Amino acid sequence: MAERFFHPQIEHLHDPFLMKDMDKAVARLKKAVNDGERICVYGDYDVDGITAVALFYLFLEKIVANPESLGFFVPDRYLDGYGLSKRGVDYAYDNNVSLMVVLDCGIKANEEVLYAKEKGIDVIVCDHHLAEGEIPQAYAVLDPKREDCPYPCKDLSGCGVGFKLVTAYCLEYGLNLRQYAYPLLDLAAMSVASDIVPILGENRVLSYFGLMLLNTHPRPGVQALFELANIKPFHTENASRTAPPARGCTQPRFFTRELTTNDLVFSLGPRLNAAGRVQDGKNAVRLLLCKDERSAREIAKLIDVNNRERKNLDHLATEEALEQIKQDPEAETKSSTIVFKESWNQGIIGIVASRLIETYYRPTIVFTTTANADKNTLVGSARSVKNFNIYDAITACSELLEHYGGHKYAAGLTIKAENLQAFMSKFEKVVKETLQGEEPAQEIEIDDELLFEEITPELVSAVKEFAPFGPLNPNPIFISTHIKDNGSRRLKNNHLKLSLFQTNSRSYPINGIAFQQGDAYEKIKEGHSFDICYHLEENTFNGITNIQLNVQDIKTNF
Repeated sequence: MAERFFHPQIEHLHDPFLMKDMDKAVARLKKAVNDGERICVYGDYDVDGITAVALFYLFLEKIVANPESLGFFVPDRYLDGYGLSKRGVDYAYDNNVSLMVVLDCGIKANEEVLYAKEKGIDVIVCDHHLAEGEIPQAYAVLDPKREDCPYPCKDLSGCGVGFKLVTAYCLEYGLNLRQYAYPLLDLAAMSVASDIVPILGENRVLSYFGLMLLNTHPRPGVQALFELANIKPFHTENASRTAPPARGCTQPRFFTRELTTNDLVFSLGPRLNAAGRVQDGKNAVRLLLCKDERSAREIAKLIDVNNRERKNLDHLATEEALEQIKQDPEAETKSSTIVFKESWNQGIIGIVASRLIETYYRPTIVFTTTANADKNTLVGSARSVKNFNIYDAITACSELLEHYGGHKYAAGLTIKAENLQAFMSKFEKVVKETLQGEEPAQEIEIDDELLFEEITPELVSAVKEFAPFGPLNPNPIFISTHIKDNGSRRLKNNHLKLSLFQTNSRSYPINGIAFQQGDAYEKIKEGHSFDICYHLEENTFNGITNIQLNVQDIKTNF
């Protein structure tokens, strides 16, 4: 097991034909390719869906005789809502499509799949969400969470399921995996990181080799987005130097520093998501499909504008939501948070829910009206706290809802306005009964205590061997005590830049960064010590790499 963990091999991926219906899906896809049928690739508007659409479309481009027979559709968050929509089926029908491959959604689209069948369109569903009740009557339904599916890895992303269909097709019809499938692993890695699925087992293999690809041969759209996040190509910053090798291989690194899952989650993911939140998720797919740098930069700039607009919208809505909570006389005694304002942008309410949890650590739902201005229908986005299954809590109130779906920690729902108060009361009751008087506490789990003199390049390299980090394989958190700042602390955009030393350790000062912890600026007074918990990381600037502490929390001792 240890050998597989520390030295992932592409051969560790499971046989894709272990997945229920895989043989049917492969055969139907082969028929469509042989007969020159028009195929539509359909996927959700988040990063998982966007990468899944791009991955499958790029694969089809290589195997069909006429690329003009291909199309893709990303639902409009406001016109279509989540999942397979009748408008999407109509688009396929109007374009003479006879096969739809639906990715990262579809497992609950019974009505829409029947609608497609009535129009003579076969549907292959590639999903990773839980089914409820009857499986859609699609031509094939690939979902490792199906009760009758024996596939060993139950936690694939939607894009991961699409990748398994690609590998199955290659294996069945003798296509070289290294030519047709493995060059798509970067997209699978992006989906694994952004969809917050456990990075263990098969997901670890996909992430490991996908990150290797991103670090050595990023596609033009990815390169353009990272440049906007100020992560530059190595050759532009160090024209006279040779780039060091990327982790796990001998090929030179493309960027000035090594990309990690954090870069996918915090730099790439939000920008790709912003396209669907503010404007059109299809732009994110077009970016990933770009073959030339010029076109990629143009689309990336548009998406970056979307991202800045998204930040402004969610900042304003968060401030309004916090004020709404303050005005509630019962807010302090509640076990849940539910807020509503009809003017909030539907695309950012999930982000607002996450922001509210940073202040009020409890299950949270943010509601607004639908984008079609139907004030009688509200949409909500739910986010949860550690060890609380918000999907189950919402299910307990389902008789008051029109639609809902999601996971343990995140969900979406639709409700009639007249049912909102009743839902708020019942949801609060369900949360309170589930918690049984134990209010959730925001905790940081410490892995070990370190003296600064123990923080060496060798230790940082050893920790990196556990990467890629993510759910069920978190980046280790260390604690150090009796810390002081040398007086050079700086505050910028609520982030603290620190130069730290330890009074009880023979060591050199170590740089630290504390994101969103500007409130600690005044607490860290010269001459006073404090304790910190942190991740170990490397920071590269002007071609020079140094150890940096990514500070997660600061505890003052006065």
